[in-house]
Amino acid sequence: MKKSGKYQIDMCHGPLLKKIIIFAVPLMLANISSLMFTAADLVVLGQFSSSSSMAAVGAAPAFTTLMMNLFWGISAGVNVLVARYIGAKDKYNLSRTIHTAVAIGCFGGFFMALLGNIITVPVLRIMAVPENILSQAALYMRIWCIGIPFMILFSFGSAILRSMGDTRRPFIFMIISGIVNVLLNLFLVIACKMDVAGVAIATTVSHAVSSSLVFRWLAVSGGDCKIHLKKVSIAWPILREMLRIGLPAGLQGGLFSVSNIIIQSTLNSFGWQAIAGSTAALSIEGMVHATFTSFSLAVVSFVGQNHGAKKYKRIMKSIVLCLILTVSISIVLTAIVLVFKRPLLAIFNPDPEVIEWGCIRMNYQFTFYCLLGLMEIVAGALRGLGYSFWPTVVTLMGACVFRVIWVFTIFPHFRSLQNLMISYPVSWLLVTSVNGFMLYCICRRMLQNASKRKFDDLSV
Repeated sequence: MKKSGKYQIDMCHGPLLKKIIIFAVPLMLANISSLMFTAADLVVLGQFSSSSSMAAVGAAPAFTTLMMNLFWGISAGVNVLVARYIGAKDKYNLSRTIHTAVAIGCFGGFFMALLGNIITVPVLRIMAVPENILSQAALYMRIWCIGIPFMILFSFGSAILRSMGDTRRPFIFMIISGIVNVLLNLFLVIACKMDVAGVAIATTVSHAVSSSLVFRWLAVSGGDCKIHLKKVSIAWPILREMLRIGLPAGLQGGLFSVSNIIIQSTLNSFGWQAIAGSTAALSIEGMVHATFTSFSLAVVSFVGQNHGAKKYKRIMKSIVLCLILTVSISIVLTAIVLVFKRPLLAIFNPDPEVIEWGCIRMNYQFTFYCLLGLMEIVAGALRGLGYSFWPTVVTLMGACVFRVIWVFTIFPHFRSLQNLMISYPVSWLLVTSVNGFMLYCICRRMLQNASKRKFDDLSV
């Protein structure tokens, strides 16, 4: 398979630890940078506008995640298929996969943008967003939805680059778009006094910039993954396989968002200061979670390519290394965050009551956060191997359904934010245990079958 530049990583040969780190670190920095630029929205509003404006933006994340999760899941399917065809040196199906992904991204993005604008107000009312911030939250969401096509295309384009072993270019593109976001935030909120609308416009423009950059590169210098506009169409067998792998992950994410909307609705009942505090804490959580996501995406790509190349021992080693790295980093980061939680929250909003609400969430989430890291790596490994359905069922039952039951049965008897937050680590433990056992059984059977076929299948 032809290489298209120095940024690519050969995942099927050479030392795995070094390559996983080289792959994951730019991805980690890109994710953290993206979240920092998103957090800049909240910081600018918290420092230069009002806490209610910050709460209006903070009331939206569960809804925005719901809108995007289906396509983020499909991007996982793109990642797995592109990695598999690169590993198998199948240029024909590689090209069909890439052009199908672009077509789905374009059509699906415009549909979701339209749908989002139609359902914004009803969903925010279902979420029990306080009336004093409802109009601001709805305005933010409607402008944000305009950027959905750009977000989906950037997600698909980044998935293609990751499958090639290139995580540095998405990082560079993210930095450029993030700088645009921050500068526009400062100009529109401080100079133009546009408040929530200014933040939403800055976010949408920055997504358009990042999407344009990644697809310009793929169209000009993509090598075997080059995009040709004339070839953009849907190959139905490829789409079916893409959906078979990615749709369960997307549905899982979507139903996660539904459970999070229910939890967010419950949290909204504590008032706007609780919303603002939880939003600030959630932004900090996201930056730590970005480290898990980077290794989860790494394990998808490394497992996918080596599965295509039939290098089963490298698959096992990739999974173990990603688990070790994730747990190690999570322990260090969560310890740092718990020690400095108050100063970190004060960056977003200096209101003492907002900080207190944020501390409650952080104490319960970060104490057990390494469980979430384990859950992400196990899920990523299963997707890389092409198994998505049953892990999705387990995750939905163990996390989504469990949390909803918790909200409607246990929470009403002990009504506090502490009781609401403890449902998260309990669900992480349940899902990780069951999916971990499933991964162990699949990998053991895979190695046994490979050893019966030929010794080369077990090469590292």
